[in-house]
Amino acid sequence: MRRPLVAGNWKMNGTRASVAELIESLGQQSIPASVEVVVFPASLHVAQVVAGLQGTSIGIGAQDCAVQVGFGALTGEESGTQLADAGCRWVLVGHSERRLVLGESDKVVSAKFKAALECDMVPVLCLGETLEQRQAGQTLEVVSAQLGHVLADAGVDAFERAVVAYEPVWAIGTGLTATSQQAQEVHEAIRAQLARESERVAADVRILYGGSVKAENSAELFEMADVDGALVGGASLKANDFGAICRAAGI
Repeated sequence: MRRPLVAGNWKMNGTRASVAELIESLGQQSIPASVEVVVFPASLHVAQVVAGLQGTSIGIGAQDCAVQVGFGALTGEESGTQLADAGCRWVLVGHSERRLVLGESDKVVSAKFKAALECDMVPVLCLGETLEQRQAGQTLEVVSAQLGHVLADAGVDAFERAVVAYEPVWAIGTGLTATSQQAQEVHEAIRAQLARESERVAADVRILYGGSVKAENSAELFEMADVDGALVGGASLKANDFGAICRAAGI
């Protein structure tokens, strides 16, 4: 049975003061032991969050990593080696904001996915279509192509140590949310694509839904057979809301 996972992507938010308040509030939340929880702070706050959540069950991840491991001349980047040394075990890869705003290609996403694994980090591979692509009926084609690039480069066995997150771009930060049936359709297709390479890996890999996940809609999403948790944006900055989502995952 796949253990539910709820991840909070804090994006480019927070000051040291507000992060301290959020950490304190998270520590007061009642989170089911059956649910794995990870937060992804801005890199500036990783050390603060690692220290503040010490002794809790909440994991810490990075929002991005460099394509190369180790050390080198790559100004402004942070390698998986450095992030792991700082206390991060997880890393987001291929988030739509990096694909669309910062121009990351499928080739770059695949390289970061492999770099994360090489550093013994767990990559959370983000996939998703734009509104125009959904309206054109291209959702499954787009998501399949994004996943296919990583499968071709890293192989299906790599997903034994990875997580997949389906985030429809049109639902990120817009207040719009895919219906539970829409989410299930895409999650099922992702698992089927992996199963064509390895049924064993496909059965075990966790697939999260992301895109305006809230306490109010999370329980219905988690009822879907192939939705194994959530990648939460704005609601993860509010400890009570995030805690409610975690509890919904544990029901």
